[in-house]
Amino acid sequence: MNIITSPISGLVVIEPRIFHDNRGYFYELYNEVKAKENKITYRFIQDNVSRSHQNVIRGLHYQLAPFAQTKLVSVLEGKIFDVAVDIRKDSPTFGHWYGLELSYDNHLQLLIPCGFAHGFSVLSKEAVVNYKCDNAYHSEAERGIIYNDPSLDIDWHINPKDAIISSKDKLFPGFDKAEINFCYGKSE
Repeated sequence: MNIITSPISGLVVIEPRIFHDNRGYFYELYNEVKAKENKITYRFIQDNVSRSHQNVIRGLHYQLAPFAQTKLVSVLEGKIFDVAVDIRKDSPTFGHWYGLELSYDNHLQLLIPCGFAHGFSVLSKEAVVNYKCDNAYHSEAERGIIYNDPSLDIDWHINPKDAIISSKDKLFPGFDKAEINFCYGKSE
């Protein structure tokens, strides 16, 4: 696996090694031993899969500490624009976002540690997304930030008029009103 650093501390892109032959290809979606060799030491305990239609935006989601989740996001079918927003107080990149295209074709993964809000938009007709999580879902700790907050100015790579948003996601507060309890440099 190849580890690609992002402009935001803690966020990394993982590029798996693909083995092609006349039958197709093979790659490891996750290998704990190789992850540890690359200083990725999270213990993933839950896998989530979502299927979404084109122009859906999911997010921006997170769970408050101590129920926060580190996520390893990959696409099993289709193409998404994946986004992580730094919500760690005192971080030099607090309020900054990073996004990249994840797809079935490029096999890239985004490792999103605790202290980030996460969301994605669907760029293909449909997309199936896999999230490996290091903590279980706790509904009482679930929080979010409105996807179209002007202070974040996220380019979701779809026409805003075509965006399909859940009624729950439409009710999230703006970034400046979001409840967060993460501090930069401290373990959540």
